Amino acid sequence: MTDLRGVVVATALPYKEDPSAPAGLAVDFDKYAEHVDWLIGNGCHGIGPNGSLGEYSSLTDEERRKVVQVAVETVAGRGKVIAGVHGAGWHQAKKWAELAGEDGADGVLALPPTMYRASNSQVVEHYTRIAEAGLPMMVYNNPFDTKVDLVPDLVAEIAQIPQVVAIKEFSADVRRLFEIREKCEIDVVAGADDVLFELMADGAVGWFAGFPNVFPAESVKLYNLMLEGKFLEARELYQHLVAVFRWDSRTEFVQAIKLSMDLIGRYGGPCRPPRGPLTPEHRAQIEAETKLALKALGN
Repeated sequence: MTDLRGVVVATALPYKEDPSAPAGLAVDFDKYAEHVDWLIGNGCHGIGPNGSLGEYSSLTDEERRKVVQVAVETVAGRGKVIAGVHGAGWHQAKKWAELAGEDGADGVLALPPTMYRASNSQVVEHYTRIAEAGLPMMVYNNPFDTKVDLVPDLVAEIAQIPQVVAIKEFSADVRRLFEIREKCEIDVVAGADDVLFELMADGAVGWFAGFPNVFPAESVKLYNLMLEGKFLEARELYQHLVAVFRWDSRTEFVQAIKLSMDLIGRYGGPCRPPRGPLTPEHRAQIEAETKLALKALGN
């Protein structure tokens, strides 16, 4: 099994204006490839296409598949590609996992059933069916969006599926890491940027991340410092980033990360519906916090 550790960036997806495309915005695959290459060139260990940050639910089926293909082609073996295969039911998620395997992905990231508050047995079946695609799997606990909470006892049950090798923990309850590891052997991956320090101090071995879209080299440095147990150095760096990192846990996280990308001279750009523009207040706060981070980092 391929391990799914390291700094894996949930990639933001660039659009360009096109009246014939959904909501007048077409995926800019050239810009996306350039961004993926930039992230890998700055030391990130992998790419996570078609996550929530990648606006997978706003894509056509053709676009969604091509995003994975472009990521695999661009990474070209220099890192891992962990494709989001989220679906309302296992039949949809399994199909995306099969296509990800055909297109060369190294693993998959899977939410529980979306848009449905599934029972424990239904959650286990969901992951069992996705596992039939044969790829290493990182399950994703996001109880805020799915209304399904992968509590430690349920994680232990899911971890009996051989393809399940990791969990992206987004509950913000850092106490869970120890309980999960007491109950099963599974890699715990930080799923929210603003609890990275706490989770890695407790033993998390990966970071499925949002703001490395903005600060890739600094994020890899932070991850490596934590992995090496250099907590004082890591805390010094983390405190300059954590204010902007908090946006990764907010409803407007996609718009926030794209705006921060624009502010550093990258291309973030607009979002497709249902995500609309930021309020003036949110925009001003993100701009201020991004600029403070840049100043503290000497950029």
